[in-house]
Amino acid sequence: MSNKVLSIENAIDLVTGILENHKTSTVNARLVARALVAAEVEGQKGHGLSRVASYSAQSKSGKVDGFAKPEVTEVADAAIRVDARHGFAFPAFDLATAELTKLTPKTGIGVAAIHNSHHCGTLGYHAEKLARQGLMALVFSNSPKAMAPWGGKSAVFGTNPIAFAAPRKAKNPLVIDLSLSKVARGKVKVAYEKGESIPEGWALDAEGRATTDAGAAMDGTMLPMGDAKGATLVLMVEILSAALTSSHFGFEASSFFAAEGPAPDIGQLIIAIAPGPLSANAYFERIETLLSAVLEQDGTRLPGSKKKEMWDSAHHSGIEVDEKMYESLMTLKRQVQ
Repeated sequence: MSNKVLSIENAIDLVTGILENHKTSTVNARLVARALVAAEVEGQKGHGLSRVASYSAQSKSGKVDGFAKPEVTEVADAAIRVDARHGFAFPAFDLATAELTKLTPKTGIGVAAIHNSHHCGTLGYHAEKLARQGLMALVFSNSPKAMAPWGGKSAVFGTNPIAFAAPRKAKNPLVIDLSLSKVARGKVKVAYEKGESIPEGWALDAEGRATTDAGAAMDGTMLPMGDAKGATLVLMVEILSAALTSSHFGFEASSFFAAEGPAPDIGQLIIAIAPGPLSANAYFERIETLLSAVLEQDGTRLPGSKKKEMWDSAHHSGIEVDEKMYESLMTLKRQVQ
């Protein structure tokens, strides 16, 4: 089978149309579509077009409210709560980012707690938006259970990603985005759907045994990066993103993939920092000194350094989508709510 090629805008329009046909407002559908297509362009396929089927099934069933309008409440001078209202996470992040962009330059630091939320794609996507406004950003999210406490067999925590973005003067921001499992669970889901095996060391089966079977991994648990140390970071993120935002913990949340059941209602925490005041306005000079020291050694590169090349390629040559995925998307497009 030959692969299909879509332009970036065509891909966004396609995903927008699919979601509109599955009980989602145009505004929300386009915000979701832009994020999923961005993940696809950047090679994060587990957060890209592979999510369209489960997203649309959940909005159609009502597990996700595709028409939800997030609401913001100021809870302190530099703190807000954003209620995603059981909808997609992207409109809530869009609102939180807009509010923090206005708030943080005045307060020096701002924090947003998002609750009643859902899968938010790649966290770096959201952190980078703040960095492009001149703010440093830290973003945390929990997710439905996929990892056991260190030494245990039963999942309690999600893969709990974290992201950091640092602005640079006249250059693209430095963006660091990672799941605290050895790989994002979405990669295992993609392998399962393709009937492919996964590398050893990614996951355990339901009995706590190492496995390369993607199906067994989906029924089992993911392994944390850094083993026991990584597991403690997972706990930290669970507290920051769920306990602090009064959201469901991973073991309480429903699946991001299944259309049945209640809304996941997980949480996210965003911290934005205005770098000028804390650094006595020396931040932009100091970060370049550090990054230059990193790059002066042969074989080194900065995280995300290939991103511009990926976007340039997508703008010039389009996004390559395998035939099976393309046919799945077209089938969804033909469905009407």
